[in-house]
Amino acid sequence: MKSKAVVKIMPPSSSPIAERMRDVLSQLGEDPNREGLLRTPERYDKAMRYLTSGYATNLEDVVNGAVFTVKCDEMVIVKDIEFFSMCEHHMLPFFGKIHVAYLPKDKVIGLSKIPRIVNMFARRLQLQERLTQQIAEAVSTVISPRGVGVLVEAQHFCMMMRGVEKQHSGTVTSSMLGSFRKSKATRDEFLALTRK
Repeated sequence: MKSKAVVKIMPPSSSPIAERMRDVLSQLGEDPNREGLLRTPERYDKAMRYLTSGYATNLEDVVNGAVFTVKCDEMVIVKDIEFFSMCEHHMLPFFGKIHVAYLPKDKVIGLSKIPRIVNMFARRLQLQERLTQQIAEAVSTVISPRGVGVLVEAQHFCMMMRGVEKQHSGTVTSSMLGSFRKSKATRDEFLALTRK
């Protein structure tokens, strides 16, 4: 009777990130060569590159000239912008919605560019507080409005899955620049409109 040949499954060629993930799986007590995990390091590499793709983008390219001269002095709001990001402390996701408002001076930005600005900063290792400020400062830089307001409502897996394990907790952060900081009426209008 012939003996069966033993076929050793070799992992696919991979990037340095995937190779390190293979080591992490081993350190966790897993077998990175078992069928279910064989391509996991490459999938992890691809996912992390996508989730942190904001590092490879810049404000000028994101806006792409979509700034228009308009006589408008009423508040512009883009609300309920869904986002996902990664907490820089535990590299676990946080997600939620973002409301962005501004009071134009003499320029407006293409509406689709605001969610693109959100994505540019959300797709980095982040703190919710920093994300909130970066969005406000970016809008201010692009169109120099009379004011900018950003409100971020998020849930953090680092609080939901580990640590205090509070699945229904949420975090709200805001950044108010110009008229939104100076005028309570402007701030209150913005906050009221985001609740509708």
